[in-house]
Amino acid sequence: MPPAPAEDELIESLLAAAVTAGRAALDIYRAGFTVTQKADQSPVTAADHASERIILEHLARLAPAVPVVAEEAVAAGNIPRVGEEFFLVDPLDGTKEFIHRRGEFTVNIALIRRRLPVLGVVYAPVGGMLYAGNVVTSRAFRCPHPVDAPTAGPRESLRVRPVPAAGVTAVISRSHSTPETEAYLRHYAIHERVSVGSSLKFCLVAAGEADLYPRLGPTMEWDTAAGHAVLAAAGGQVLAPGGEPLAYGKPDFRNSFFIASGTLSTVPLAA
Repeated sequence: MPPAPAEDELIESLLAAAVTAGRAALDIYRAGFTVTQKADQSPVTAADHASERIILEHLARLAPAVPVVAEEAVAAGNIPRVGEEFFLVDPLDGTKEFIHRRGEFTVNIALIRRRLPVLGVVYAPVGGMLYAGNVVTSRAFRCPHPVDAPTAGPRESLRVRPVPAAGVTAVISRSHSTPETEAYLRHYAIHERVSVGSSLKFCLVAAGEADLYPRLGPTMEWDTAAGHAVLAAAGGQVLAPGGEPLAYGKPDFRNSFFIASGTLSTVPLAA
């Protein structure tokens, strides 16, 4: 049997890091926590910091030469210089869902290469579900992995679906919908709307459970990179205004608006 591609080996290590970090976050979620404010007035908890510390330790052992852009480190002023390859880490995506105990928070780790995500791992600790995408091999999957289980369950391949005859299922942010998003959705025959937090929105499209995720509001690159990789590996796309793929490694790591979709032919955003 030929050796596994390097990306396959790497994604296995990222899966282990995400589960370990998710376990720490879930322990804090269950035990109780206080909420503080960062300089930009966004909320942060001990779970954000504990999860990020674990992931950074894993990545330092796994790929010490690859820069890591991590949300809480950036907030503290620790911003590495990045080149063609770097990691993006959101240790607790969906902090508002975490704070309000809705359970829809995730641990996100992505590898960026030449401005596009090539590997991504998304772990939802409350549901115990792992999502992964390898864009190099066009392979995406999910599998159950409760935090207290020693191993993961069977892996289910993910693929975007043809748009159902009944119409489009759109996923929108539970906490960050905007009037612009509502106006954009009027371009489509919407059959169903699903509100969910964190990068799970990308994962629903990748799993063939939704068709469209428009985000016409602010996000950072670490919010989107891992979910973007899962969706791209499952056959979907994430487009910036003008119809170009959403790119990474921008000077301030801020995203433009974007439209994520499966097989749906989307209305482009104006450049």
